[in-house]
Amino acid sequence: MQLPEKLDPSVKGEEIAAGFCDKLGKPRNIAQLTIERLRRASHKVQTQNPLFTGDVGFRVFKLDSSNIQAWEVDRSDLPLTLENAVQHLKPERSETDILYELLLKLGLDLCVPIETRTIVGKNVLSIGKGVLLVCLAEQINREEAEPLALGIVEWHKELAPAGETTCVFRDSGFADDVVKSNLAAILEQYGLSNIRSL
Repeated sequence: MQLPEKLDPSVKGEEIAAGFCDKLGKPRNIAQLTIERLRRASHKVQTQNPLFTGDVGFRVFKLDSSNIQAWEVDRSDLPLTLENAVQHLKPERSETDILYELLLKLGLDLCVPIETRTIVGKNVLSIGKGVLLVCLAEQINREEAEPLALGIVEWHKELAPAGETTCVFRDSGFADDVVKSNLAAILEQYGLSNIRSL
C-alpha cells in the first residue's frame, strides 16, 4: 500500500524523483514513482532472463467509493425513488470495478487467478479456478439464458474446483424474472445452487 505522497523538487533528496515523474508526464508523487519502478523492474527481469516464465505482473488499485448506489428515499416522490433504484450499480463504473469490489466483499484475495471465457457473447469470469463464476452482462434475454447456463456448467466441469462454487450475476442484466429463474434452475439442476445477484 502506498499513499500518493507528493514529491517536492525544492526538497533535497526529492528533486531527482520529482524530475523523473515530470519526464514521464506523471504526477509528482511516491505512488506514481513506485508504479514506474515496478514496471521497469519487471521489464528488466524479462529482458535479462528470457527463459523465465514466472509472474512479473502487478495490479494497481485506488481507494474509491462503492460501485453500488446507496438507497436514498425521497418521500415526496416515491415512484421516482423506486425508478432510480432499478439500476443500483453506478453507471460510470466498469465491469472490473464491480468485480474487485465483489472480491473484497467476499473476502477473496485481489491477486487470485482470473480467467475469462465468452459464452453466448457474454463475458464469464472464473475466479480462483472456478470457486467463483461471475457474469456481469448488462443484458441477458430469454434466448440466451439456457445456452449461457449450459456453457457455465460445461466450463465448471472443466475447472473442477476443489470447493463449492458461487455464481454471481448482475441482477438488472436479466430481461425479466422468468429469465433469471430459468437460468438459476438450469444451474441448480447441475449442482450449482449457490447463485447470487448484485
